[in-house]
Amino acid sequence: MEGAVKEQQQAQPQLIVSVGPHMRSSESTATIMWTVSGALMPAALMGVYYFGFRAVAIILVSIVTAILSEALTQMALRKPVTVSDGSAFLTGLLIALNVPSSVPLYIPAVGSFVAIVITKQLFGGLGFNIFNPALIGRAFILISFPKQMTTYYKPVMNVTGMDAVTTATPLGLLKEDGLAALLEVFHTKAELYQHLFVGNRAGSLGETSIAALLLGAFFLLFIKRYITWHIPISFIATVGLLTWLFGGTEGLLSGDAIFHMLSGGLILGAFFMATDYVTGPSVRSAQVIFGICAGALTALIRLKGGYPEGVMFAILLMNCFAPLLDRRVRSRVFGKIAVKELK
Repeated sequence: MEGAVKEQQQAQPQLIVSVGPHMRSSESTATIMWTVSGALMPAALMGVYYFGFRAVAIILVSIVTAILSEALTQMALRKPVTVSDGSAFLTGLLIALNVPSSVPLYIPAVGSFVAIVITKQLFGGLGFNIFNPALIGRAFILISFPKQMTTYYKPVMNVTGMDAVTTATPLGLLKEDGLAALLEVFHTKAELYQHLFVGNRAGSLGETSIAALLLGAFFLLFIKRYITWHIPISFIATVGLLTWLFGGTEGLLSGDAIFHMLSGGLILGAFFMATDYVTGPSVRSAQVIFGICAGALTALIRLKGGYPEGVMFAILLMNCFAPLLDRRVRSRVFGKIAVKELK
């Protein structure tokens, strides 16, 4: 009798309990993944515009490696091959957008392999990974190839008579030489903000054009509503506030918040990686806390750390706390009516 009960329990499908409320949607995982990839296309095209054929080669190598890695790993593990869902394509695209145009082609290939095989498939596949795969892939290649990953080329239209000219990113210039070095290159703050917004500056392929990133973010946020404002706005606002308070050389309230919000990978990370369904919290109030903490870590690394950028490290650190935030921060109870105590 006991054995029959155990067999019956094993035959029943397991119930997976997650944060409520639960809503059905006609949008499939594949639809969401391909749509997010489409939203990143303006930034990818601007990367190609500014950095030429090198950007095309990096994007293709990264995406193809990610797709092949996923398919071969799933076949080796005797699992259904699910590359058509677009998640591997998106991971490969994000890896490509997070590397400079100067890297040898094997570096984004290594990053995509680590992101797909180690971070995603060996943890159980889509939906089971603890950390954002693209960010782990980027962290791995940054640690393994620090020189190549921190060598940046000027956009091709700024180079005459040479194949490529290396330069520092705006954040790198500010970290090493201060605001005076930035103004020597961009002359005025208004010109600096303009170059940061349109993308005519050194950086990773996907972090150059803020305008292109915001176009894709607007589509996901307001047209498709795949993401909400809670993580990206709290993330970006916290970076702006803290760098304004503590980022200046003339004491408190003298930092340049606009520069820090437009620089580096903040917009790319806040809208397209910190909002990952799997590695971020689900409860809205927890998402705000997640964004504030990620913004504080980013500002701390930028202002006090030895590395000029902190977005990648901040998101990965907060991925560790996403399950805890969901458990500790309660969502609003639907249908609950507050009863006033009778005097």
